Amino acid sequence: MSLLELSNVTAGYGQTPVLFDISMKVEKGDLACLLGRNGVGKTTLLRSIIGLNALSKGSMVFDADDISKTPTYKRAKYGIAYIPQGREIIPYLSVLDNLKLGLAASGRKSKKVPDEIFEFFPMLKEHLSRQGGLLSGGQQQQLAIARGLMCNPKLMLLDEPTEGIQPSIVQEIEETLKRINKEKGITVLVVEQKIDFARQLAEKFFIMDKGAIVARGETKALTDSMVNQYLAV
Repeated sequence: MSLLELSNVTAGYGQTPVLFDISMKVEKGDLACLLGRNGVGKTTLLRSIIGLNALSKGSMVFDADDISKTPTYKRAKYGIAYIPQGREIIPYLSVLDNLKLGLAASGRKSKKVPDEIFEFFPMLKEHLSRQGGLLSGGQQQQLAIARGLMCNPKLMLLDEPTEGIQPSIVQEIEETLKRINKEKGITVLVVEQKIDFARQLAEKFFIMDKGAIVARGETKALTDSMVNQYLAV
């Protein structure tokens, strides 16, 4: 069953379109990667799904509701979490206060960090009073994912979560995203440049080129020829 369905979506910045007639479905429970070279529109697509870029054409349905014109804050309450490229935690706030921002975005009344957050990210429990900006890049990325998880989303959108992170933390992030997907049933869509990471993480893939989806399928069907055609630099 589809959780997210885009139909003929065109979007961009001002009068400049970046996405062209994109149609795609993300099924409930999917763990999928969105692949493509730099500048093909991957980030714009995620921003459009969360509502930061308005659609100039087409429609977007999330969990049976048309969200084509729904403001960003309402999409968060519907159950879409967005972890942007560069993490964008608040550096002068503590780890605990950064996590609580996730609760605020969801509209949940609870002020307590669920214990399961520390089951997925045990490192954070050791640094609750530490300023977010004093964490390493990998720790900040884990905090950003945990903050998104705080709103108990149905869909998590992650934009290049492995960028600039050491390999051991990349592996931890991969394992944690798999657990979040399997144990909590959260659908995950990850923008990624690293093909090896995408193949290890995802069960499905989409490839973008020049603002359009040009290939899709199960990750085991992602061939070297596709990689060379659409992803090789």
